[in-house]
Amino acid sequence: MRRDAVVVVGSGLMGSGIACRAALAGNPVIMVDTELSRAEHGREKACQCVDELQKGQLCSIEEAEAAKTRLSCGAQLETALEHARLVIEAIYEDLEAKQKIFESMDALLPPEVPLLSNTSGLRITDIAARVRHPERTLTTHFWYPGHLVPLVEVVMGEHSSLQMAEDIQNELNQWGKAAVLVRRDEPGQLANRILQAVLRESIAIVASGLATAEDVDTAVKMGMGIRFPAWGPLEHTDAVGLELVRSTQTTVLPSIDNYPGPNPILDAKIKQGELGYKAGKGFYDWSRKDMKALEAKRDRFIIQALQILNT
Repeated sequence: MRRDAVVVVGSGLMGSGIACRAALAGNPVIMVDTELSRAEHGREKACQCVDELQKGQLCSIEEAEAAKTRLSCGAQLETALEHARLVIEAIYEDLEAKQKIFESMDALLPPEVPLLSNTSGLRITDIAARVRHPERTLTTHFWYPGHLVPLVEVVMGEHSSLQMAEDIQNELNQWGKAAVLVRRDEPGQLANRILQAVLRESIAIVASGLATAEDVDTAVKMGMGIRFPAWGPLEHTDAVGLELVRSTQTTVLPSIDNYPGPNPILDAKIKQGELGYKAGKGFYDWSRKDMKALEAKRDRFIIQALQILNT
């Protein structure tokens, strides 16, 4: 029995995007879900992701068609694992469910086969608490949309092998991803810690009346955000000089929000039923904004940015 497949467990939005990238990288991919119909739907979505990349000129027609032939699906995890050289779990965010599936996969697979989780918020150390070979477990957090956003955070648990982590990082880079290695299993991993810092200050600015939600978003999108793909914050620090950054921080940091928890404006809005887009109102009135158009604009921008970054 050949072990040459990437097995993706869970065929939802994240699983389909991961499967797309794995197939484009030349891997046979088996998508597994609790029901065959769900896995088949996931394969259809993965093919749509491939088509989007091809239309965005991020792969050729020939590469896209070949990738689609590598995508298969099933509902029998044990059967799929017989072919697995690498497993990526992408089910819903529930610790008990992930622990159960990791325990089952650990018992079925040779110890050299990596067991990876796409979790965005749970610790891989906790997910792997019941396995016999925790050294082969890692988080590989693909950022949504998984077929478009290059970032993957490879997070080591308390017992993860550094060699395996580096090997997985290298492989994901070969898939065309931008994989970063996170060496401790901390809440928020790496990028979400940075994102939460931005969210905390953005929300605090609106709550304090310093600026509107629209002006905060405009400032981020049209200022720092538009240069981030090619100009990271620490590259910026070195470019302008550490002494200038230190001077600015001396002035600005004392006034930056440091409330040790979610901003009270979130509790107030939730109490009023202002839950965001799904409720029609959050920081914005979504009867006046088009989420679908905004998502499409986001994806077009990412594709165009990738076209530039890949040259």
